[in-house]
Amino acid sequence: MSLQSLGLTRDQELVYRHLLRTRRFDAGTAEAELGVPRPSAVLDELRALGVVDGHLVPLPPAAVVDLLLRRQVERTSRELARLDGVFDVVRDLAEEARRGRPVELVERLEHSSEVNLRVDALPDRAETMNAKRLPRSPGHSEEAARTFRRRLTDGMTSRTLVGATTLDLPEEMAYARLMHGSGDLHRVTAEPFLPLLVIDRRIAFVLVDPDEPDAAVLMIRQPGIVAALVNLYEALWSRAADLDALDLSATEARVLRALAAYGKDETAARELNMSLRKYRAHVADLMSRLGATTRFQAALRAVERGWL
Repeated sequence: MSLQSLGLTRDQELVYRHLLRTRRFDAGTAEAELGVPRPSAVLDELRALGVVDGHLVPLPPAAVVDLLLRRQVERTSRELARLDGVFDVVRDLAEEARRGRPVELVERLEHSSEVNLRVDALPDRAETMNAKRLPRSPGHSEEAARTFRRRLTDGMTSRTLVGATTLDLPEEMAYARLMHGSGDLHRVTAEPFLPLLVIDRRIAFVLVDPDEPDAAVLMIRQPGIVAALVNLYEALWSRAADLDALDLSATEARVLRALAAYGKDETAARELNMSLRKYRAHVADLMSRLGATTRFQAALRAVERGWL
């Protein structure tokens, strides 16, 4: 098998084999024996590829084959990524035929509710990247949540970034933990960010006015803009805290101590000067966070974590 099938040129392979045999390099001899014009230039190419080191010592054949194979795999991956854009064109053409007008690279949707309709119309979603102030919107539908969890079960990957204010809302935190446990990985950030939704790294949705959740939305297909938004999301995600790693808030710590100290919810809520409904919401969230099915089990696991 020739090394040319792994990416070397004919002259590069001849010079490499020559070095393996002779363990030294003489430009005149190499040119005469191999018939390779400008062998010194070819040697520089081999050094740049990493096939020959700075002392003109050739890498062992196994190492060279491994190196060239990895380069081929990387080159093939880049080509596949480029060809993946062809499917975007097919989708756009199909959408253009369905709607009877050109598909715009940046389209304005007059109401945020239109986003769900557009997202649901996308076939075979593989990846979702979400950044929002709260785990769910005011118009949240339990049926929509169940449908989303079914997609996760079917193999879709999803990440959701939420604001730190989530920590102060037990109902929202409980929902975030539910979705996190279902496979929609959640992280929490204290950094300011703009609400964002990216589907399969090719379509992005952003609010025209971030302070108006029900305002118009931009649906963006322009690859450069989408790539910039994906990079922004990845940077925020890398600095955010994993939901499972968050420390207890002061309120959660007080609830946990009350849970261990009082047998009745009414007594615990009264001691905390908190409504019974809010106290029970905190307890439910803590149990979900601890993976406990009973309050006794929650107390034991809290001790194990050093929370009590």
